[in-house]
Amino acid sequence: MNIASVLLLSVGLAMDATAVAAARGLATPVITARHVALVAGFFGGFQALMPFIGWYVGDQVGPWVQAWDHWIAFVLLAAIGGKMLWEARGEADDDDAPDPATGDLFGFKIMLLLAIATSIDALAAGFTLTMLDVPVAVSLAIIGLTTAVLSALGLFAGRRFGAHLGARLDALGGVVLIGLGGKILYEHLTAAA
Repeated sequence: MNIASVLLLSVGLAMDATAVAAARGLATPVITARHVALVAGFFGGFQALMPFIGWYVGDQVGPWVQAWDHWIAFVLLAAIGGKMLWEARGEADDDDAPDPATGDLFGFKIMLLLAIATSIDALAAGFTLTMLDVPVAVSLAIIGLTTAVLSALGLFAGRRFGAHLGARLDALGGVVLIGLGGKILYEHLTAAA
């Protein structure tokens, strides 16, 4: 695989954070530079940190699962994508609730919780990073920067376009991740044949 695959993975993983950022934008009367920096920093940072943790753990157990790695990648990415598609069908959750301690939609506690919640999928996806034939540091930088940029754009899009954006972003991200998992599986099965 190549940089294009990492970029596809990045976009798919960024959709949860982008949808949550859009919800923040919807609930914010005026978007400031502080809001953009917090959304990009928290979401991009955690979206890069979680796959690093997943990669590190996967790298430690990698030799034991090498014969099955393409199936594991397919199942993980398909499960993450399926979960995103399923969640896109449901009602919006309480992403626009302010931090209970401060009443701030962009308070530290609420942003930390949202960043962790939207990057859990990236933890599982981190197991697949060794199969992308791109240096891990480059992959993590692409994932973090893509999420930071898309989240900042999501913040403005939420302010502009309203509530219907979130579920569509989750659905798009789910389709991208399922497709990437299928691509990994197909490439490994056809290379082995």
